[in-house]
Amino acid sequence: MPNESRKTRPSIRVPPYLRTPQGVCMAAAMILLRHGQSEFNLHFAATRRDPGIIDPRLTPLGHTQAREAAQQLVGQDIERIIVSPYTRTLQTAAAVAEALGLPITVDPIVRERFAFACDVGSPRPTLERDWPAHDFSRLDTIWWPAEEEPEAGIVDRAAHFRTTLAKRHDWRGTLVISHWGFILSLTGQSLANGQWLRCDPTEPAPERLVWRA
Repeated sequence: MPNESRKTRPSIRVPPYLRTPQGVCMAAAMILLRHGQSEFNLHFAATRRDPGIIDPRLTPLGHTQAREAAQQLVGQDIERIIVSPYTRTLQTAAAVAEALGLPITVDPIVRERFAFACDVGSPRPTLERDWPAHDFSRLDTIWWPAEEEPEAGIVDRAAHFRTTLAKRHDWRGTLVISHWGFILSLTGQSLANGQWLRCDPTEPAPERLVWRA
């Protein structure tokens, strides 16, 4: 998803004692990481138009952001990694998983809201060919929606994920590598590419979300 022209970041104050130098919250909770810059993000930021890139890959900057995030996450007591099935998140996860020495779990529930060309994914057989070490058994062959997903749809997905995760005893050790819209739905916060924050799924969902300018 793009992140400047059609989206306005909500005004959320994070207490100084909960901030890292990058401004992310450090309360004990699970971690949400937005993927690195994709080819779609790059072109959309320049033109403010959907460039029509399907399931985009990371740019060189996106790979750098993924490696930097991976180094920041070392030592954060992460025990498992959940990742969206899009190529941009899988590529981000590759750098993080290598740094942490952990496998990943691919789960379509943490995918982006389907609204742009970049939200058309790769079919399951293609993913299995390109990422043979991963288990894609949670996916249908075509695992993204056939038409634009309403805002209520991703909010409901995020709520279901929040409830399910909160029931796990190990949720604090979970890293979720996801997207702008899904992270916004969980936290009410707008993240830049490669940025991460902590989220407590046992707390109430945000009351208000800002999707567009």
